Amino acid sequence: MARKRVTELFPFLVPIRIWQRNIWYQIKLYFDKNKYSKEKGELLPYEVCSEKTFMINENSGQDIIYQVNKVDNLKIISKTMNSILIKPGETFSFCYLARYAKKYGKYKDGLVLVNNKIVPQKGGGICHLSNLLYQLFLQTPLTIVERHGHKVKSFPNPDSQSLEGIDATINSGWLDLKVRNDTDVIYQISIDFDKQYMYGKILSNERMNTCHTIINDNFKYIKKKEKVYESVSVIKIIRERETGKEIERVKLYDEVVEIKYELPKNVEIEEIV
Repeated sequence: MARKRVTELFPFLVPIRIWQRNIWYQIKLYFDKNKYSKEKGELLPYEVCSEKTFMINENSGQDIIYQVNKVDNLKIISKTMNSILIKPGETFSFCYLARYAKKYGKYKDGLVLVNNKIVPQKGGGICHLSNLLYQLFLQTPLTIVERHGHKVKSFPNPDSQSLEGIDATINSGWLDLKVRNDTDVIYQISIDFDKQYMYGKILSNERMNTCHTIINDNFKYIKKKEKVYESVSVIKIIRERETGKEIERVKLYDEVVEIKYELPKNVEIEEIV
């Protein structure tokens, strides 16, 4: 029988534990010798890549108010990162910037995954922004330093056309999204909203000669020991920007995540012994 964490036995200790982890994490960032991006600036002239994501997921199986609250949380957290410059030699850290969110408003209850269960929590849903940023970062020459995919998928994506395997979960004090600029080009994050979508762009101070595209390959559902998983390969294609000629195609990684919702009956599932 697995031993329970102290915070599982005494839930009232959870806020103290979170506070403790946040303090130690920020101290670690201060002394780890990285130079973290924190300067904002006027929007740079060249667009490297752009994406948009539908914000309200009606398939969560939870009260829709948590999705509405998530949108408010996203608008708060985005203000800590919008227009941030990632200069040569600098490292972008989601958690480093997120600590300033209280300057822009109070988080509402959104949905988070705790001990493999979906529960409402203050600030829930901000992973929606880290997911979008990670997808953008993959389309740049920036070096991915730290990224953590969700181990469990609790409900379908709101957009059936969205890519799989490119999420980036955030848990301040535990899990971060970091990228480092090993180039001589300045990059910048731009985030915007309308009633339905959150829009993200990566801008630069120099025109890029190449464009980077992310695609999925070998997508399938597998069943092992009575559990169902989604398996997918994430591929990067680099092309000449002017001609579209393919320069390089590389598999970045394979992603496997457990599915916790019921799949449509016509979906093919491969049995693994």
